[in-house]
Amino acid sequence: MKHDQYQKMKSGSGFIAALDQSGGSTPKALRLYGLDDTAYNNEEEMFDRIHEMRARIITSPAFTGDRILGAILFEGTMDRQIEGKGSAEYLWEAKTVVPFLKVDKGLAGEVDGAQVMKPIPGLPALLERAKTHGVFGTKMRSVIKLANGSGVDAVVGQQFEIARQILDAGLVPIIEPEIDIHSPQKAAAEDMLKTAIQGELGRLPADQHVMLKLTLPDQDGFYTELVQHPRILRVVALSGGYTREEANARLARNHGVVASFSRALTEGLTAQQSEAEFDSTLDAAIASIYQASMT
Repeated sequence: MKHDQYQKMKSGSGFIAALDQSGGSTPKALRLYGLDDTAYNNEEEMFDRIHEMRARIITSPAFTGDRILGAILFEGTMDRQIEGKGSAEYLWEAKTVVPFLKVDKGLAGEVDGAQVMKPIPGLPALLERAKTHGVFGTKMRSVIKLANGSGVDAVVGQQFEIARQILDAGLVPIIEPEIDIHSPQKAAAEDMLKTAIQGELGRLPADQHVMLKLTLPDQDGFYTELVQHPRILRVVALSGGYTREEANARLARNHGVVASFSRALTEGLTAQQSEAEFDSTLDAAIASIYQASMT
């Protein structure tokens, strides 16, 4: 199974669905889905509602491994079931979509124009649990807001330090050093980020591969060297607050990069839609993101 998943991630056609909003971003995701805070009474019910939304997306006939390479899950989703199977198991066994797990615990405060990740207590145990569910890889997010060398180095250094632990556990990490799309120094920050990533990649052993999840760059084709790097399994792009239309347009101009969209994927889906409306809205979204990922 692992070999099949590896081959799919390396050379398959399609994109990664990011279905991993957690904690603070869940109420907003539910509001966009047409469920305000009257739809749940406590945090447990809130996570039940978001799981229902994700299960509806994943079980939709529009959501298949023909166009979707992988899906990133939040820990609470991995621990819940879809149609009687664990969510990660269902993704691969029913849909041939490769499962990933978000492992970070959110962002620390801003220092030097960047936010590193908060500590991740219990990471080794979480990685072992993920493997029992057939999870292929992980994802963890930091944020860069300014072109500050110390901040960029802190983010990239931490990302690769934890990535090495993940690789040693037998999983493939998606490293996500997001650059804020509203940064007044976005292009300069992208330059620093690429240099820092290249430095870290040079220290990885030949048999280890990571994935990168990056903000769509100001300069088209800016990450081509990373797409072609022998230690990189895949470079994927986040939508980062761009509309789906804008994100797709930018993505299509970055050859070899595929989408890993979250909000841009679920844009237009609501709890109130009939099954037919929901499936057709999702199908159109998947078709457009797939098309932009094929360039």
